[in-house]
Amino acid sequence: MSIIATHPMSRERASEIARDFDLRALPADFYANPYPVYSLLRESEPLKAMPDGSIFLTRHEDLVAVYRDALSFSSDKKVEFTPKYGAGSPLLEHHTTSLVFNDPPLHTRVRRLIMGALTRRAIADMEPGLVLLVDRLLDGIERKGGGDLIEDFASAIPVEIIGNLLGVPHEDREPLRGWSLAILGALEPRLTPEQEALGNRSVTEFLGYLGHLVADRRKKPGDPEHDVLTRLIQGEAGGEQLGETELLQNCVFILNAGHETTTNLIGNALVSLQEWPDERLALRARLTEAGDDAQAAEAIMATAVDEFLRFESSNQLGNRRAVKPVRVGGVELAAGTLVTLCIGAANRDGAQFANPDVLDLTRQDNRHLAFGFGIHQCAGLSLARLEGRVAIGRFLRRFPDYRLTASPERGGRARFRGFLHAPFALA
Repeated sequence: MSIIATHPMSRERASEIARDFDLRALPADFYANPYPVYSLLRESEPLKAMPDGSIFLTRHEDLVAVYRDALSFSSDKKVEFTPKYGAGSPLLEHHTTSLVFNDPPLHTRVRRLIMGALTRRAIADMEPGLVLLVDRLLDGIERKGGGDLIEDFASAIPVEIIGNLLGVPHEDREPLRGWSLAILGALEPRLTPEQEALGNRSVTEFLGYLGHLVADRRKKPGDPEHDVLTRLIQGEAGGEQLGETELLQNCVFILNAGHETTTNLIGNALVSLQEWPDERLALRARLTEAGDDAQAAEAIMATAVDEFLRFESSNQLGNRRAVKPVRVGGVELAAGTLVTLCIGAANRDGAQFANPDVLDLTRQDNRHLAFGFGIHQCAGLSLARLEGRVAIGRFLRRFPDYRLTASPERGGRARFRGFLHAPFALA
């Protein structure tokens, strides 16, 4: 018998949470299932004023409008993060130097360098190695007769892929997941002293390791067409190079950006297939019908992966700051207003998606915002889609009758939605 992870919430309870909604004081049942609350906010207060004066957006069209207007809305987080982390702290330096929390020209320079190593051809070249990695993990699961969807499968894949991109030796990869979880965990709206201390320590330890790795790579460069670290070190031919701090902090960012979100994509998908058995059976049937037609199977899984991304967005929240007076959703926002973009809510917006609370693995024209939109759209989206397609598709083909053996344990975070543990058996 499967253990289903669904956590229903009454409209009365959702209304109670929505009425007093505060990102810094969220109850436990919200983390289990935020979507009824998001739905009520979209209906009644799509631009919800937070107690701290920020604005919480839940409509798809409003998020797209903000993403499109990079001149009015800044991604720079110095104003927001300095009081949160404290001047001079490792977390502040990291989160205000990395690609995602900066505006042009730094954002443009770093993104261009990263994208140069994530070309369509480079990503296609990764697929054979990814298949071997996934099959090796599946072999281990088969020998044990099950395991944990997160620890034994979902989290192992992006750590290896990003480790390969940066050229991190295999024997050095064990701490990467822990560092990433701690640094990203410090982005939560409410930060405990323990989370802050662990986040600062993780940034310091990670930078210390990267300093040695960069020094070694300067002596022995890799192929800049595939080695992101070498490409970042060398910069553009005849162009400006990154400073040492920019270089190291964006290496930390690359691991973080490619690790937890992809882990969540794979883990959320495999748990969702347990919650939606008819969709699981239908997906299996389509893959069986595709048989050895690799192109057909790829198309089936590509459509499914985009629906998994929409339905349970790995990254649920984004942030911007209005740099001048601007109008969003019919509401005037003053310069300096902090805006939270609720990706998880926008991806369940009935104005954009038919039957938004239904998992439909054949959904077409799926304009979800799981990767953001505009100039800050995720630089690694093609790689994430490849990892999701290969990992989920090969898992399902290999173990079509897998079942959860205990309730999955959520990470308990508002920004990044995923599981810490999901025990399962093969039959």
